[in-house]
Amino acid sequence: MKTLFTLLTLIALTFTTHAERLVLVGVSYGKNLLAITDADGKVIWQYKTAGPQRGHTGHHDVHLLPNGNILFHDTWTKTQEITLGKKVVWSYESAQMNGNAGKRVDVHAFARLKNGNTMIVESSVGRVIEVDQAGKLAHQFPLKPGGTQSTRWARHTATGTLLACSERPGVVTEYDRNGKVVWDYLINTRVYGAIRLKNGNTLIASGSGKSVVEVTPEKKVVWEIKDQVPGTDISLGWMTCLQELPNGNRIIGNCHAGDKNPQIFEITEDKKVVWQWDQWDLVGNGLACWQVLSDEQSALVRKKLAALKK
Repeated sequence: MKTLFTLLTLIALTFTTHAERLVLVGVSYGKNLLAITDADGKVIWQYKTAGPQRGHTGHHDVHLLPNGNILFHDTWTKTQEITLGKKVVWSYESAQMNGNAGKRVDVHAFARLKNGNTMIVESSVGRVIEVDQAGKLAHQFPLKPGGTQSTRWARHTATGTLLACSERPGVVTEYDRNGKVVWDYLINTRVYGAIRLKNGNTLIASGSGKSVVEVTPEKKVVWEIKDQVPGTDISLGWMTCLQELPNGNRIIGNCHAGDKNPQIFEITEDKKVVWQWDQWDLVGNGLACWQVLSDEQSALVRKKLAALKK
């Protein structure tokens, strides 16, 4: 009886402590909003943005910060931090700051660093900068020639290097902190995103290549999906953001894939799709950037939203 009671208690705890999966999205192409949904796509929070300017509109990066705020770009040049109460608490205008006045600049990637500074990749100007909370320039290095005009996603590795993706030419370049190129991979598509996996390989979302590839440090392709996910009816569009889960599954962004395909899906290493996020009415054909929140992040968001209702 005691053993049965213990077993039932463990089962109950498993169900009561299981966290939900929330999804933070930056929606583009005329819709121009930030939203947080549950795993099934129900919106629990949203915020209308200005929408990046010049030509087509698009959000290309978004982050939930450790304090529960959201880091996003309101235009191609303005990076902002907003609370879930929809108050802007930090802003940086790349078109005007630190020597950029009068120059063309486009921002598609950024991140809040552990020291509190913010990294911003400034395309066209062709540099990676770090600024403090006051907007003062703390560090910078130039992007290599040829990779300055159309940089998309950029993500740090566990060792502190930076993987930056350039659409033209289609290359993923790994920089050390001083801007030295320590690795690159020419994929020859309008590449969008890349992350360093726990196994040391690099997972690359090829953008216009309708594919996701995993390559070794020696540049050998060891995993790939292209055009269509094997064994499914999921067609691949413009491949964008990537995440690796603790269990090794990959979460993949599938932008511009039409209304018959999910905009985000989770796939195992043996290429089995185990979760899909398909919210065409909310995001249409223009969901480039998103972040699937961890259990801890989801719990933090729920706590803060509940506090706002009091």
